[in-house]
Amino acid sequence: MMGRLEGKVAIITGAARGMGAAHTKRFISEGASVVFTDILVDEGKQLQQELGEKSLFMKHDVTSTSDWKEVVKETVATFGNVDILVNNAGIDVPEQDLLDVSEEQYLKVISVNQHSVFYGMQAVTESMKQTGGSIINISSLAGIIGANKKLAYTASKFASRGMTKAAALELGAFNIRVNSVHPALSPPT
Repeated sequence: MMGRLEGKVAIITGAARGMGAAHTKRFISEGASVVFTDILVDEGKQLQQELGEKSLFMKHDVTSTSDWKEVVKETVATFGNVDILVNNAGIDVPEQDLLDVSEEQYLKVISVNQHSVFYGMQAVTESMKQTGGSIINISSLAGIIGANKKLAYTASKFASRGMTKAAALELGAFNIRVNSVHPALSPPT
């Protein structure tokens, strides 16, 4: 029996563990070839050993446009044109009062959670324009309703949601779907 993603090529970021690893496993079980990326090299290599030949792990700083170019280049060379991008990489910070958020903390969250979504969409669009595709940006419920004492995180997830809508309007003409997913916030520990 063929899977729903048979013959598709996907890139999934932030995928060495957690939700990204779950996405990667499911995509492969549905027949896709997946390049999955993360900065967690040991965990990524271990997962690739489990997943086999339909997977390729790459170390990838999602805030680097040159890393994005390399990931797309390697994906196309290894498996073919990119059909699916899951912009899953993201970071969170502990709850913090507005006045205690440093510029460095704020910019790091924005860079990983917001800028990387832009870079990823830009990086795969040329490949996807040839055959169509799907871009899935993992946002958060915080991108719809906000999150108390998580200003940078909330800002980044609202931005991801807005960029998704703008890209969907533009890229629909090329048969590229762009959607965002908004998982619920984790309860405080």
